[in-house]
Amino acid sequence: MKAVVELLNDMKAAGVVRDYALFGAIAQMRYTEPVATLDADVLVLLGSEASLDVLSPIYRFCGERGYRSRGEAVQVGDWPVQFLPTFSPLTEEAVREAETGDIEGLPVRVVGAKHLAVIALSVGRAKDHTRILALLEAGAVGREEIESLALRHGLGARWQAFKKRFLDE
Repeated sequence: MKAVVELLNDMKAAGVVRDYALFGAIAQMRYTEPVATLDADVLVLLGSEASLDVLSPIYRFCGERGYRSRGEAVQVGDWPVQFLPTFSPLTEEAVREAETGDIEGLPVRVVGAKHLAVIALSVGRAKDHTRILALLEAGAVGREEIESLALRHGLGARWQAFKKRFLDE
């Protein structure tokens, strides 16, 4: 994972991305028990230049450093890394407000627990519901925090449905 963090920090320093934050299962492990994952998901806040292939600067940067594409991911050591441009005001906020953690002595940006939960709520797959429940159970985030952020991003109805289905409310 150290090589992934070095690549992400180099990418930011070189201006290839304005900012980044790990999310998905890798981010969840910061707050809950370890979970199985096969890749590292990274939200990226891109520059303002318009392009049909918004990820091409990232793939070019990785290629120049010897990392090759494998399907939707870039292989960095043992880790397939999937880069996802921010896709909503919620994900942009998640990157801007990401926490700084530490992996093998290197600083790394990680989506905070409340944003991780509300992004999962917005996607709504079974594994996303499991992620929200794990974050709540671990005490990483409270129901009120999720509700406040969900309401602010137009996800109040989804939160109410989730509570009714999974939290017996």
